[in-house]
Amino acid sequence: MLAGMMCDARLFHPQIAAISRSRAVHLAPITGHATTQALAAEVLAHAPPRFALAGLSMGGIVAMEVFAQAPDRIAGLALLDTNPRAELPGIREGRGPQIEAVQQGALAEVMADGMIPNYFAEGTEDPAIRDLCMSMARDLGPQVFVRQSLALRNRPDRQDVLRQVKVPTLILCGRGDRLCPVERHRLMQSLIAGSRLEIIEDAGHLPVLERPDHVNAALLRWLEET
Repeated sequence: MLAGMMCDARLFHPQIAAISRSRAVHLAPITGHATTQALAAEVLAHAPPRFALAGLSMGGIVAMEVFAQAPDRIAGLALLDTNPRAELPGIREGRGPQIEAVQQGALAEVMADGMIPNYFAEGTEDPAIRDLCMSMARDLGPQVFVRQSLALRNRPDRQDVLRQVKVPTLILCGRGDRLCPVERHRLMQSLIAGSRLEIIEDAGHLPVLERPDHVNAALLRWLEET
């Protein structure tokens, strides 16, 4: 499992609890490099010879890069609340000021004002999830924020990679995801023959925490196919 930007294993706590009853679960960190290519190579260096791979948001972006580098090692792919496209110019332009602010000590402010509010569907912010996201970000720290921001900013488009996926694939998102909207996931479904799209109602960018039972059920069904 690959977590989103500024998140650690706590993001997937409900899924780890459910899946680990029958499967070995490994949370691979994607914090140590400033390119998606290097992050994916590190994941592969520590992964089993063949494995099912699930990633949320930035984790999904790195998962696509993992598949690009070693398609024969992937038994199944789950892409949650993510994006196969390169970064849009407007978002790219915003990375620089965020990085500069974080380097000057404003990590908490950037997360609280510029990042975490977008994780929720409009009008549905959950204080417990907000606090967890802030705690994970503080624990990872500013250097990880900078590296991950650069990796996202400079990532390649991976739509061509998705056209090559032939393994069981789950595409899942929250209905109210404002960062990676439903249409982005319909695009991924159109690119991967035989993939299944599941849209989680009453959830935004983090259905793994907002609606864990629904996500767990979808992931367990997908794992049965791998």
